[in-house]
Amino acid sequence: MKITRIFAHRVELPLVEGNYTWNRGNFVSVFDSTVVGVETDEGLIGYGEACPLGSCYLPAYADGVRAGLRELGPHLLGFDPRELGVLNQQMDASLAGHPYVKSAIDIACWDILGKATGLPVCVLMGGRFGDGVRLYRAISQLDPELMAENVAMYRDQGYTRFQLKVGGDPDTDIERIHAARAVLRPNDRLVADANCGWSQHEAMRVVQGVRDLDVYIEQPCLTYEESLSIRRNTNLPFIMDENIDSLAMLLRANRDQAMDVVNLKISKFGGLTKTKQARDLCVSLGLAMTIEDTWGSDITTAAIAHLAHSSPESLRFTSTDFNSYNTVSNASGAPQRQSGFMSAGDEPGLGVSPRLEVLGEVVWQCAIRNRISESSTPVSNIHQAKATSVANPASLAKAK
Repeated sequence: MKITRIFAHRVELPLVEGNYTWNRGNFVSVFDSTVVGVETDEGLIGYGEACPLGSCYLPAYADGVRAGLRELGPHLLGFDPRELGVLNQQMDASLAGHPYVKSAIDIACWDILGKATGLPVCVLMGGRFGDGVRLYRAISQLDPELMAENVAMYRDQGYTRFQLKVGGDPDTDIERIHAARAVLRPNDRLVADANCGWSQHEAMRVVQGVRDLDVYIEQPCLTYEESLSIRRNTNLPFIMDENIDSLAMLLRANRDQAMDVVNLKISKFGGLTKTKQARDLCVSLGLAMTIEDTWGSDITTAAIAHLAHSSPESLRFTSTDFNSYNTVSNASGAPQRQSGFMSAGDEPGLGVSPRLEVLGEVVWQCAIRNRISESSTPVSNIHQAKATSVANPASLAKAK
């Protein structure tokens, strides 16, 4: 089996709440998502999705996904999408860094592997643990009383885990955390997620101001060293996220006892293959995990569900259902929230079918022009004569 075409759609994802606001006033009202399709010479098509959280959260941005695909895609034509180790090595050899660009391709190839074997991705990743995956709800940054009202509303919808977006004025953040905790039940979990928004002295002020509450502190400062300092000066349970973007950093943080929980985002690591490696390492270390991504819709939610559902329940802190945050659905068959949980599907692959009327026109593609010989040697450099890279300016302008 060989990859014969890679193509991309641009899909806008407006938000149910209107805006999503996190640290220092950063916000997004419409997310820009890229849905990637990988097509094979046997007629199978797999789909993946990459949706950065704006351009100031991680070193990633929406147009960068599509620019990276133009650079990377032609190098992957002719490879077997089922050989995920080989494929990931080729992606790293062809494009240094930029893991978020590679993520949707890798997810699409897992989708193909599942369809080729007739198995759900979660079975291929180790099997299904438990009946469902517990979800958290992110609470967009607002005034303290409004955030508390939203926590109560989503608790009534079945959520028992809440990620409070803080990382602003430390005194106001202390009020936010107190107000949110006051409306929760004792067995609900509250996470105060600063998304790197506090300076070190501000973070210390906050953890001292909430030291008597049942709350987790997530990624308080920009650098690993600053966050580690806060960790060493509080007894509150601690989560690391943005700084943990590789196996090397995961091992370093575990050695330093920098966290009680780690947040694994699929596109931060470069796809399901590498995030599964991090997941498996966490299982070996006995480290609890939040398994999710930066953003997305139904395809991303399906990928999260399969990775999370194939992880031991005892180490699964929480995940999220991004498709419930948006007003647009880009695929059918995706997991849907039920009483604060979701389940990976039983159909082969990711178990989703893209809504072509939502995806719209292809905004970029690369494909093999001429028939590849039946050689076992992958075609890795086919910019000339063997491949065409197409970006339709009219389609791009229309999509924007």
